Amino acid sequence: MNIQDLLRENIKNLTPYSSARDEFQGEASIYLDANENSFGSPLETAFNRYPDPLQLELKKKLTTIKGVPAQNIFIGNGSDEAIDILFRAFCRPGIDNVVTVPPTYGMYEVSANINDVEIRKVNLLPNYQLNLEGIAEAIDKNTKLIFICSPNNPTGNSINREDIETILANFHGIVVIDEAYINFSRQKTFIQELTEYSNLVVLQTMSKAWGLAALRVGMAYACEEIIEIFNKVKPPYNINRASQELALKALDNIDQVNQWIRETVAERNKLAKSLTEITIVEQVYPSDANFLLVKIKYADYLYNFLVDKGIIVRNRSKVTLCESCLRITVGTPDENKILINAIKEFVI
Repeated sequence: MNIQDLLRENIKNLTPYSSARDEFQGEASIYLDANENSFGSPLETAFNRYPDPLQLELKKKLTTIKGVPAQNIFIGNGSDEAIDILFRAFCRPGIDNVVTVPPTYGMYEVSANINDVEIRKVNLLPNYQLNLEGIAEAIDKNTKLIFICSPNNPTGNSINREDIETILANFHGIVVIDEAYINFSRQKTFIQELTEYSNLVVLQTMSKAWGLAALRVGMAYACEEIIEIFNKVKPPYNINRASQELALKALDNIDQVNQWIRETVAERNKLAKSLTEITIVEQVYPSDANFLLVKIKYADYLYNFLVDKGIIVRNRSKVTLCESCLRITVGTPDENKILINAIKEFVI
């Protein structure tokens, strides 16, 4: 596949902004090139210098953990930045289209609408797996992207690997696998397949298992050509220095994160069992994420009841194929007990 054939003409011809830190890379004693405040910052830590525009130290650290070369990694302001760049780089407004598979993460549709790109929805099957025939029918010569969230949000299940591989092998566009919840899953990551598929982009994040949602650090893994396009389109300093430094520190604590993942999975199983024992719960869907999708009688009323008790879950009742469903994040053991007791108190 020729990635350049998929790229918008204006992006092919784009000259990216060249920042001061692009033009000089290294260490110096006096920096007078970027119009920074030479006197420092009104903080204990000096943040007066612009950050590394390519986050090289952070990418080196990710390389040791993920086994992916730095040139195959893009770091964005959350994975949402990578999603938006994909639209801006590959999709011609008012001409091209993308495919999504609802119910799924809502930002794909939001980014499509912002960029004036047609979105073609092919609902998942009742078992929350891909409708391969429907996807094949939805694709035409102007289909540039297919978004697949696995484990899926809000359903929690992993998508059959063989189905994803079928799309990767047959679709002449870019397949985006969103693995925000992969740390909680039994499914292997698709970053191991980057050398097999030049049209593969894998999204991950430090917001979930790594507990850094406030820092907004997301990753995209892809072939070097696609990563170069990301770097061409992105703002020059898209990840601030504080986020880079704190993310680096967090990556030194992988044992702690792995322990939290094990505890979350154990609590997920306990919470699922406790929920199935409650009369108004009709179904707890299998999950490979850090949340459960729960079909429950009187879901709207229960949601409001929990809000009044200071317990906030996500009401997904109006989402396609999620009628009468609440999405419940797995909390700490104490939080899960409080939730279960509150649901048991609910009467209609």
